[in-house]
Amino acid sequence: MRPEVDYESYMKSWSKIYNMANYQKGAAAYFLKKSHKWLEEIFDSNTHFSQVLEVGAGNGQHIEHVTHSYDRYVMTDLRADMLEAANHNNPKVEVNIQDATKLSYSDNEFDRVIAAHILEHLPSPHTVLREWARVLKPGGVLSILLPCDPGFAWRLGQSLRAKDKFTSAGLDYNYINAREHINSIGNLKTLIDFYFPKKLNVQWEPLKLPLYDCNLFYIVHITV
Repeated sequence: MRPEVDYESYMKSWSKIYNMANYQKGAAAYFLKKSHKWLEEIFDSNTHFSQVLEVGAGNGQHIEHVTHSYDRYVMTDLRADMLEAANHNNPKVEVNIQDATKLSYSDNEFDRVIAAHILEHLPSPHTVLREWARVLKPGGVLSILLPCDPGFAWRLGQSLRAKDKFTSAGLDYNYINAREHINSIGNLKTLIDFYFPKKLNVQWEPLKLPLYDCNLFYIVHITV
């Protein structure tokens, strides 16, 4: 049996090439960027959320797709090395280290919570959903973007990702994915449907059919 890896060092190496490998060029980059745009397309410049919290913001890929106005936008992530690349000069934007499963914010503090490509990574997602709802004001919106993993289209799409960049850095992409994507789309959708039977909006992208084997992403907006 192989010895256990130093996972913290492993992930630091991974984060250094993540943006280049997944967002800069190629089909994978196109669809990942598009997923953030799809999450925001039901809102426009005429929409206003005063207090916005983004959990799992990583290196700040999502905020550039936000078109609605806000008074305060808080970007959070547990990894300081990811957030270092997420700094913005916008005085309305804050960058804070936070555990998305146990937030330090008050009850009813935010008008919108954005969770893009994060819930699939977190243990006990049923309690995480309740935590995100806790910090939302009554009538606030919880926006969730999920990969349709392990659906057929997602698994096929993995072949479009720049695995060679991870391999050349001495990283096993499949090993990382197995440790990071711990929740399936089927289970997550079941939990979301159980806790939030009424939805503001649901999208399956890119084929629109409500089947995770046919799509890459599941998007849901929930009024809490």
